[in-house]
Amino acid sequence: MTNSRTDGGRQVVVSGIGLLTTLGEGPEANWKALVAGESGIGTIRAYDPAPLQTRLGGEIAEFDATRFATKRQLRTINRGDRLAQAAARLALDDAGLPHNQAGGDELGHRAGLYLGGNKSLGRMEQLIDELKVIRRPDGSADLAHLARHGATIMPPLFFVEGLPAGAVFNISQTYGIRGSSSFFAGYADAGATAIGRAMRAVRRGDADVALAGGYDDATSWWSMTLLDSLGILTTENERGQAAYRPYDRDRSGGLPGEGAALLVLEEKQAALRRGARIYAELTGYGAGHDARTPPAADPEGRGLARAVRRSLQDARLNAGDLGYIASDGAGTRLGDAGESIALRAALGDDVRSVPVSTPKPQTGHLVGGGGALNAAVAALALHHGVLPATLNLDHPDPVCALDHVRGGAREARPAHAMALARGIEGQAVALTLARPS
Repeated sequence: MTNSRTDGGRQVVVSGIGLLTTLGEGPEANWKALVAGESGIGTIRAYDPAPLQTRLGGEIAEFDATRFATKRQLRTINRGDRLAQAAARLALDDAGLPHNQAGGDELGHRAGLYLGGNKSLGRMEQLIDELKVIRRPDGSADLAHLARHGATIMPPLFFVEGLPAGAVFNISQTYGIRGSSSFFAGYADAGATAIGRAMRAVRRGDADVALAGGYDDATSWWSMTLLDSLGILTTENERGQAAYRPYDRDRSGGLPGEGAALLVLEEKQAALRRGARIYAELTGYGAGHDARTPPAADPEGRGLARAVRRSLQDARLNAGDLGYIASDGAGTRLGDAGESIALRAALGDDVRSVPVSTPKPQTGHLVGGGGALNAAVAALALHHGVLPATLNLDHPDPVCALDHVRGGAREARPAHAMALARGIEGQAVALTLARPS
């Protein structure tokens, strides 16, 4: 079935990929490591993780934010925002789009920015030191003292640093993105939703080019403390890099990873006119919701099944047209089973011939950037004709019976691929991509 549109909408292509994970910087380094089966999972080093149940994650070593942001910007953004800022530059460079941090070249009012993340706090280190002064001798908090002297106690830029959509402002300012922009808060679904909404904006003519994706500092102490309390992470720290085991009968939860994945989406004819490299065409976007009390996923993945069906409809495809799925792979007992059931429900018998894999055991779960990472992996798989394997999938659980790529990368030339994302509050997103003609 053809993926060309008949509704008057414009075709949207991926002309640039900005990737920053524990595996490396840029699409080439990340892709090489993914295909080789390398893992960046290890014991967290940025702080002492001993009090946590889960002490493993995918940290980015020696990240130099000064390469991507000005000194002024660095005073007002946390680590997650810095990762987003870096991925934006990497994506624009990869797309060959002109930009100048000094303001000489602006992307202009026909460019859009759509980001997803899970930011809830600014940098807390300085605040912790300052708040010690409001403790009474018995250890209780003296809020009256805080009310009287808050202006001198609170770091002057604390609330600015904590703005959830801070990266939207800084990236727009840096590259002169004057068109439509949006920020989506959530987990893996957030970055995938940003890409889907950006695709729609370019398709209907609201923008000619859009920067879209997700990011998260998921291994920070603040993020880890939250995730550690939800019961969705593995506590088998002794397994090291083998602890994250999606779809395996011995799986016990996921692991976080910090990073960012941003795509440059462009109107196809404009990309062709400037001679851009096209990784893939983005053809479909669908969303759904489990409608259950979080963080428990629906056992049958109802929201995900709907998202998959809707994405295929949007792309004008049948289930049998899919040749690869970059799956969510949460690594939890219920999550992986529900995802597998949803795919069988949405694709029917055709699911048996669709290879499935997830990069998460190698990068960690990028949380707000998890779905965007899957979209990047799907685009790179179409571009290179290779499907990366799911690491640590030694004994597939029969409940998760799918055509899992395991044991090593698989050469293939799929015409169409899909990227999945699920949030812990029931959100589900599916993005469909096509190999460029």
